[in-house]
Amino acid sequence: MDKNRYCVIMAGGIGSRFWPISRRNMPKQFLDIAGTGKTFIQMTYERLAGIIPAGNFFVVTNVSYKALVLEQLPKLKESQVLCEPIGRNTAPCIAFAALHIAAIDPRAEMIVCPSDHLILDQGEFIRSVEEAFDFVRSHDVLMTIGIKPSRPDTGFGYIQIAGRERAGDIYRVKTFTEKPNLEMAKVFVDSGEFFWNAGIFLWKVKDIMVAMEQHMPDMWELFQAVGADFGTPREQEAVNKVYSGCRSISIDFGVMEKADNVYVRISDFGWSDIGTWGSLYQYSEKDEGGNVASGDVMLYDTRNCIVKMPAGHLAVIEGLEDYIIVENRDVLMICKREHEQTIKTFIDEVQYKKGEKFI
Repeated sequence: MDKNRYCVIMAGGIGSRFWPISRRNMPKQFLDIAGTGKTFIQMTYERLAGIIPAGNFFVVTNVSYKALVLEQLPKLKESQVLCEPIGRNTAPCIAFAALHIAAIDPRAEMIVCPSDHLILDQGEFIRSVEEAFDFVRSHDVLMTIGIKPSRPDTGFGYIQIAGRERAGDIYRVKTFTEKPNLEMAKVFVDSGEFFWNAGIFLWKVKDIMVAMEQHMPDMWELFQAVGADFGTPREQEAVNKVYSGCRSISIDFGVMEKADNVYVRISDFGWSDIGTWGSLYQYSEKDEGGNVASGDVMLYDTRNCIVKMPAGHLAVIEGLEDYIIVENRDVLMICKREHEQTIKTFIDEVQYKKGEKFI
């Protein structure tokens, strides 16, 4: 294994779109929502454990999830869990990790992965990552992974490619586009120039630091002011101070959409950002009625529903079509699948009317 390769797993989100299964004290990255027998964060770690040394993994998460990370990834040391005091999206998260790794190994290369994605073809995933790492090593570039779209989808961001860099699947990036409407998504897919943005990034640590200084000078100045504290016992105190002044911004918007040295490795490894009940339904095995049922469930004249019940609870459902029915401890939610975007509204109103107990 290459000792200069590092992996950063971003695991700080609360997974609100999977409420009420995903709760603040146990968000989705620590759950086996996909029914694989492994939690999302465990699958993310194991996916890369064959090409990244165990000591070169770092998980960036909220300080309240530190114990969960160490419990689910027992091969990690406490020093490999980087704790954010508050959530500030992916740009500050990546700046934190880059500076921490740079203090250990200035020649480091790093891959940044979300902790909650589903990847079905492990072999093709590793081939894509290895090729991207090889390109990053010999070029001063920012690399991302693009997925060949199987359909027009309004839930993903898109990457438009320019010319091919060399024989193979690496291209210069022309544009990034956030989640389009359905008509535009159809145009993107038909053109053959647009690919789903998987949110997986690779680069040399020095290159992402240069890019942040150039494209996010306000945030970078905050980190640079405490740069000497990284890799020392003062690091956590410095990070706590910096985060209070950071705006919430993604690495896509802060850097990738602005930089002129961005490349993409086009891949097709059965990827999904399992971010909603709808996406879980899409990728799950269905019965003859088109239903996805987990737990003790009896269905009558019911079609195209996703039902998830806790152990020891029985659901008897008749006459429903296209619904999400989920129970978890003290919350039962029943919602039309087409209205799942209102789940965040449900959470806000539950919190306002009932307090934190059910969130």
